[in-house]
Amino acid sequence: MREIVINRNDANQRLDKFLTKRFKTMPKSLLYKYIRTKYIKVNNKKCDIATILQEGDVIKLFIKDEFFQDENAQTENYEFLKAPITLDILYEDENIILVNKKAGLIVHPDKEYHFDSLITRILHYLYDKGEYNPRTENSFTPALANRIDRNTGGIVMACKNAESLRTLNEKIKNREITKKYLCMVQGILKRKSGIVSGYLWKDEKKNKVRIFSKEVPDSKFIRTQYTVLKETAGNSLLEINLLTGRTHQIRASMSAIGYPLLGDTKYGYRPKKNDRTFPFQTLYAYKVTFDFQTDGGILEYLRNQSFAVDTKQIWFLAEKTTVK
Repeated sequence: MREIVINRNDANQRLDKFLTKRFKTMPKSLLYKYIRTKYIKVNNKKCDIATILQEGDVIKLFIKDEFFQDENAQTENYEFLKAPITLDILYEDENIILVNKKAGLIVHPDKEYHFDSLITRILHYLYDKGEYNPRTENSFTPALANRIDRNTGGIVMACKNAESLRTLNEKIKNREITKKYLCMVQGILKRKSGIVSGYLWKDEKKNKVRIFSKEVPDSKFIRTQYTVLKETAGNSLLEINLLTGRTHQIRASMSAIGYPLLGDTKYGYRPKKNDRTFPFQTLYAYKVTFDFQTDGGILEYLRNQSFAVDTKQIWFLAEKTTVK
């Protein structure tokens, strides 16, 4: 028999969700059987898969030892320790970290870059600070509340505990966090401000989207608000406010009205021969405002606060061919 005491980061989630994260090799059918036959109990009582765990609850498990991770595993086995801890931290407190991600860095590991990503760098950083240790956590791992494309730079929000992650996820879903972007597009816009709306459809195989004026199967309605800030050398610097948030929305929206982002060859930009001035699309998530309309819970202190990247750090704004 083993016992697990529910800590702060494990609380307020369903029993089956917690156990699925804790015992990754256990088949769900077997997990449900253990719960149904009382091989798993909460506070010495029969439970069900939908039982909501509270801090201090004790789970008793009469299950095979093979499902328990080796608690004596060496730290060398932690994959995130292979990642560098190079981070540009814009803001940090006991609950969250705002990181200015550089273009070219992926936010989560993939098959080709399984050890170096923004989240693995953050895990390494928190581990070195003594704020995260996988051995003391049953199911929670610090996580990102938002993500941006690999070749887009800008602010990414990471959470150190489960409560702040739940809060930020809810605020993002309810559009109580405003994220603004800067981008450089090819051409001079006739209308200096406006909203691009339409229906976005994603081609999963090509990882590319298209904007249609009318609804098509599997499409999603989008609205992209833009304001021209500067014009130079035949190009325009825009501030973007996403009124909806979809894959490649800014890139596809501006391309759809005839103004592709500089460097964005996927969505219509065509550089001159041998011109490598813009190795990535000129897009940056430069400002975040915690525009809470409802109770902010553990993050209430962030209400109405804004954080922005110094525009001098945004690489394409320094290019002689764009804004001087």
